[in-house]
Parts: sequence; C-alpha cells; structure tokens
Amino acid sequence: MSYQTYTTDAIVCGNRVSNTADRVYRLFTRDYGMVWATARSVREEKSRQRFALQDFTFVRVSLVKGKTGWRIGSVEAVGNAYFSATTREVRQVVAQALNLVRRLIQGEEAVPEIFADLEQLWRQCLQGAHIPLVAAEYFTYRSLATLGYIDAHETVANDWLQETPPLSAAAKQAIEYGLAQSHL
Repeated sequence: MSYQTYTTDAIVCGNRVSNTADRVYRLFTRDYGMVWATARSVREEKSRQRFALQDFTFVRVSLVKGKTGWRIGSVEAVGNAYFSATTREVRQVVAQALNLVRRLIQGEEAVPEIFADLEQLWRQCLQGAHIPLVAAEYFTYRSLATLGYIDAHETVANDWLQETPPLSAAAKQAIEYGLAQSHL
C-alpha cells in the first residue's frame, strides 16, 4: 500500500523526543495548518535531517499522512530566522511571532494569511533586514483579526515590517481583548 506525499512550506515551531532516536516536530505549514509530524532516526549523528529541523527554521518539507499521523519524508532548509537575525530586537520579534502562532493555531486547518505574514517576516530576517520591535504588535494585531478574535478597526499596510508608527491605544486594547477572548 502506498501513501500520498504532500510537499509544502513550513516553519518548525517546536519538537519533542520520541523513542530513542526519533523526534516529533510541530510544523506550521502553508497548506495544512499546525501539524505534528514524526521524523525517524533524526537524533542520530549520521542523520542529514537533524540540522534542517531546528526550531525557527523555514523549510520545504515532504509529509506523508499515514495511519498513525504525519511522517516527515525529506526536508530542505531555506533558513533559520533566529540565527540569521542581526540584532537582539529582531530575535525578539521572531520569538514573539512564533510563540503567538504556537498559542493561537491549534489544528490542521490552513491559515494562509498568517502563514504569509510569518513567511514575510522570516524572509526579511534571512536577508538581514532590520525589523522594529513594533512589528511584533502589528503581527499580533493582524493575526487576531484574521482569526476573528478582534475587529480590525485600524488598517495595517502591507509594509508593516518597515519603520512604522506604534499602534494606537485602541489597537493595543483590542489585542489584549482578543488574547483574553481566545482562552489560550
């Protein structure tokens, strides 16, 4: 019996040890949402996948849906935004964005708007661009509005990663309200 292979872009959001040499990875994918996928023998020294599957890494991954869940076939690392960040401030924005995604995205349902924003953030980091700390607030605001936790009263331009003015007090209150309403 053969299984279908699904190839998609993903961001490694975390992992946990499974058995002796295996690991289970939490991947935020473009097409399938948040997925837990197993990688066999990835903890062994001879594994070629172990460096591609580090946290904060943007990857092109082949997944196989089996009886017991998702399995990782092949992985191609595009880059690690945390290690590519030029300043501590940029690392903080990357970490806050990934923590928010871990918190809000729970199931295997695609959220292309949030993935596109996260991919834009990752690509800017990989190019070595400076990203202001306020970008984390903009990402949170856009994500909560996309998921329906808040009404987006303020329009956030597509260049939200550039030097932009701070969010208004009403937008910051909306973020607090949305995070409280998510119960996550």
